[in-house]
Parts: sequence; structure tokens; C-alpha cells
Amino acid sequence: MSKPVTPYKDSSLGKKEQVAQMFDNISGNYDGLNRVISFGTDVKWRKKVLAIVSAKNPDTILDIATGTGDLAILMTKTNAKKIVGLDISAGMLDVGRRKIEQKKLSNRIEMVLGDSENIPFEDNSFDAITVAFGVRNFETLEKGLAEILRVLKPNGVFVILETSVPRTFPFKQGYHFYTKNILPLIGKLFSKDNSAYSYLSESASVFPYGEALNNILRKVGFIDVAAMPQTFGVATIYSASKK
Repeated sequence: MSKPVTPYKDSSLGKKEQVAQMFDNISGNYDGLNRVISFGTDVKWRKKVLAIVSAKNPDTILDIATGTGDLAILMTKTNAKKIVGLDISAGMLDVGRRKIEQKKLSNRIEMVLGDSENIPFEDNSFDAITVAFGVRNFETLEKGLAEILRVLKPNGVFVILETSVPRTFPFKQGYHFYTKNILPLIGKLFSKDNSAYSYLSESASVFPYGEALNNILRKVGFIDVAAMPQTFGVATIYSASKK
């Protein structure tokens, strides 16, 4: 079995702890760098996730790996009464809480420090669950997905937004050049953590996508699984449900 991709090659910590440390380190400039790195297209992708979730008219939403809360904040455009953002990084959550307070949304969004592989909620708790650019950071992918299935209500909707790899020329070649050379350089220029953006690009390149991730979702127990590639395949939106 291949060794998992981790942020810090010389660290004795497990992937989970390293990911928390990495996001704590880059939390202050994460939002700005995200806009630069994706040329702003991540905003458009998140709006598509919102449309899928809104169509289900959820009362309760859980946003896993919420980071600084961008997607949780966007979910307030639904009629949901309760929105929870869960993340393993206290630093990212602190930034998110400040944003939520500034937008006067504290009465609708709760930010919770927690582990996606041990979600601190009861079975069948949420009508909708989202993860944007977070599943590839799970230490054990199937365990995290099984936990999501557990807390999702029957007939609820689960939506993933994650990076993927374009398959056609010239987007495939351009993507590999950008993620291998440009993305880590941007990260080094603007972040105090030189390893973070190298990890983010490397983890994206080896993570299962498309039908490979669809099959993992089905194996865990999700139904109605679908993958929708975005922007020439540089990202993919996945939707699934529960019996």
C-alpha cells in the first residue's frame, strides 16, 4: 500500500494532526490565496453546490472541513434553520467565526472543532452535508465517508466539491504544469508555510476522482451517486444520497 501524502515529510505526526497544523499555519491568508490560485472559479463552483442543496429544502446542514466558513456562509441562502461548520483546525475556525460575526450570521451558523472521522453528532442528524476541498485531507477516506453516511438523514443529500485532473489535451498538460510549478510557487510567495501548497497540489494529483470516487461512495453505502466535472475537469462536484 502506498504511503499517504502528508504536508510535512519529516514529521512524526499522523496525517490528521499534520493537516490540522498546516491549516492553522495558513489560516490567516487562506481565503485570499484560494481566490488567486483558482482564478476565482471556486466561487462559481460553490454556487453550484448551493443550487443542489437548495433544491432539497434542508432544515439542517453540516459543512465538513468548513475551514473559514465560505460554504457554510453561502448555505444561509437556503431556508435551513441550523447550519454547522465542522473543522479540525482551530485557526481556520477562528477566521471563520470572525467572518460570521461580521456578517451577523452567528444565530444561524455554529462553528465546531471536530474530526470528520468521528463526527460529534447522532445518527440521521442532517438533511444535507457538504464538503468543499476537504475529502482528500481525510486520513482514512472510507472511514470519513462512512461517518458522513451515518449522520446524514435518509433521503438526505451529500455534496462534495473536490479537485480532479483534466483528461483531455491541452487542459491535462496545462493542469499538471500549473499544479506542479505555479501553485507551490504562489504558496511560497504568500504563505509562511512552504510545505502547505506543495502538499495541496500533490494530494490533489493522487486523489481518486470521477468514477473512482463514485465507486468508493457506493462501496460505503451511498446511493444515487453522480459526478459532474467542472471547468474542463479541474474540479468535480459529486452528489449522493442515503437509503
